[in-house]
Amino acid sequence: MAASLRQVAVGAWRQPERHLLALQCATRYSRWCLITSRTLYTAEYDPNEKTFEKLLIANRGEIACRVIKTCKKMGIKTVAIHSDVDSTAVHVKMADEAVCVGPAPTSKSYLNMDAIMEAIKKTRAQAVHPGYGFLSENKEFARRLASEGVTFIGPDTHAIQAMGDKIESKLLAKNAKVNTIPGFDGVVKDADEAVRIAREIGYPVMIKASAGGGGKGMRIAWDDEETREGFRFSSQEAASSFGDDRLLIEKFIDNPRHIEIQVLADKHDNALWLNERECSIQRRNQKVVEEAPSTFLDPDTRRAMGEQAVALAKAVKYSSAGTVEFLVDTKKNFYFLEMNTRLQVEHPITECITGLDLVQEMIRVAKGYPLRHKQADIPINGWAVECRVYAEDPYKSFGLPSIGRLSQYQEPLHVSNVRVDSGIQEGSDISIYYDPMISKLITYGSDRAEALQRMEEALDNYVIRGVTHNIALLREVIIHPRFVQGDISTKFLPDVYPDGFKGHKLTDLEKRELLAIATSLYVAEQLRSQQFLGSPRISLAKLDLNNWELSVQLGDGTYSVTVSNNGSTFSVEVDGMKLNVTNEWNLASPLSSVTIDGTHRTIQCLSRDAAGNISIQFLGTVYKLRILTKLAAELSKYMPEKAVEDTTSILRSPMPGAVVAVSVKPGDLVSEGQEICVIEAMKMQNSLIAAKSGKVKAVHCKAGETVGEGDLLVELE
Repeated sequence: MAASLRQVAVGAWRQPERHLLALQCATRYSRWCLITSRTLYTAEYDPNEKTFEKLLIANRGEIACRVIKTCKKMGIKTVAIHSDVDSTAVHVKMADEAVCVGPAPTSKSYLNMDAIMEAIKKTRAQAVHPGYGFLSENKEFARRLASEGVTFIGPDTHAIQAMGDKIESKLLAKNAKVNTIPGFDGVVKDADEAVRIAREIGYPVMIKASAGGGGKGMRIAWDDEETREGFRFSSQEAASSFGDDRLLIEKFIDNPRHIEIQVLADKHDNALWLNERECSIQRRNQKVVEEAPSTFLDPDTRRAMGEQAVALAKAVKYSSAGTVEFLVDTKKNFYFLEMNTRLQVEHPITECITGLDLVQEMIRVAKGYPLRHKQADIPINGWAVECRVYAEDPYKSFGLPSIGRLSQYQEPLHVSNVRVDSGIQEGSDISIYYDPMISKLITYGSDRAEALQRMEEALDNYVIRGVTHNIALLREVIIHPRFVQGDISTKFLPDVYPDGFKGHKLTDLEKRELLAIATSLYVAEQLRSQQFLGSPRISLAKLDLNNWELSVQLGDGTYSVTVSNNGSTFSVEVDGMKLNVTNEWNLASPLSSVTIDGTHRTIQCLSRDAAGNISIQFLGTVYKLRILTKLAAELSKYMPEKAVEDTTSILRSPMPGAVVAVSVKPGDLVSEGQEICVIEAMKMQNSLIAAKSGKVKAVHCKAGETVGEGDLLVELE
């Protein structure tokens, strides 16, 4: 076995400093460490193996940073492209050169082939790595590069055309004797034809973009009405995201697993399968949690899937890293879904269990080198889990986009065996123009239990302020009994949370722990406020600073809590139970490691004010409490309460985005459930409907406008 494969890649371990001075980036971001047991190793890259002098990355964010890291280790100079709003982005600072290719909209910048080709000529880049998304699977872009003598780090145009088109790829898969899903093998012309085809196949059906990927341009339809609606939205999203509105329809396999095989092939007819990735935890057909290997596959099924994936790659003379995706039913029957002719978002977990640097392998293959390994060399060492950390509100449809500036940002790199692939830093803006991903959080362990335990710890220690994020959902998923047992499918989220995600449900003991932590923080702050230059303030009223009787509001409940102070330990009595809470009580730190009767908890105090309101992130979920002294609690009942807004007569935007269409005007009569308008955010279109029947009183938006979360869109009488 090759030496590099005896080590298990955990990833780009980054120094804890957050100051990203351009000259420091090369050192700080280029470190790639490997772990076997408890020892760290640095991967070796042959300095005598010549590839390219300069490479341009036609992408942004974390994947651009990821490619730059490997290029630096290989001694390749890098060129970043960016839109005007990304001029201070991390990937721009990391690269040796940077070129602006247009304004913020992707169609005018990261999808602007003319501007990118001009940047290549200007910088004399010899090769281009497209990352994922944008132009990564665009055959015209690859063709233009080839015509200019520039190497595309990926497969040739034939493979991109064959596998990028879902209709053609399905026919090729059939010919290569790969299991396929029943469906219509042509292009669907209009909504009427879509309905006819769906009826012939039998509901439910999946409508999806022929040139699509990443969950965009995909809709499940259970009847004729949903088919018409799905055709409309899928074609619009496909045109917006890929510049190609062609759609196909196939049978929807209910309750499957989504398992994909990583393949790697060279230009010398060598091809390998690098084991599988389990990607079943999804929302809106987009992956949220991935792991490698899968708990579901046995060696025979794994081998069969791998061999079919390699057969398909060889059928199209594929050369580069690629991913063949399968749907797997409960009886381990598997069906070809699609092939992604690019580096996959979740590639780090494959790197962790095989020891390969997939970006390095892609660059070597593109230069013409043969693969260095045989199929027998590819191991499964340990277990890796990846959580996609998004700037999203998980309480809204499992994640509607959020925008804002990262006022505080701290990655959990002090936790062992953690890798964070990100393209942001403290002060970065999450905008409506691009994908809301903050980072990919990867943990590694000798087995699945260890990897999940590390992930739980990493999520608790991840500090993200300024935007709403999905940490709460991710943490609940990885500790849920069904997930821990490996009982998962693509319907996991709607099955487990049929009424939507509500956050962590506290047990009685956890509730007491939260109350004890919150009141201890409150008392610690009160004690600090009594200090003046290290000495107690002189008070006109005699205060007992050692004993506190408090009233705490949490959710719909009010609790009486007694706190006594003894140095760094607080003795707290809640519901007749005494708990001892110990902490250093550094109130300025974003993270607090608290010990409650021997149990260690990592919490984050997000906010607190003079009125006793405090927000604490505990077990991943943010809880809002109000802590008052006994006297203040008695007096608070005389305070007037704010009237609750009647939301049935108004429609507010649930997320920031752009108004694509408005379907009503003042005076129109609407029915409950009728579409009012369509909002597009992060390239996903969302239909907003009326909460009740009535007459439209006013419309406060129009197509083309940008709206923020909570903005008033339409009023009903």
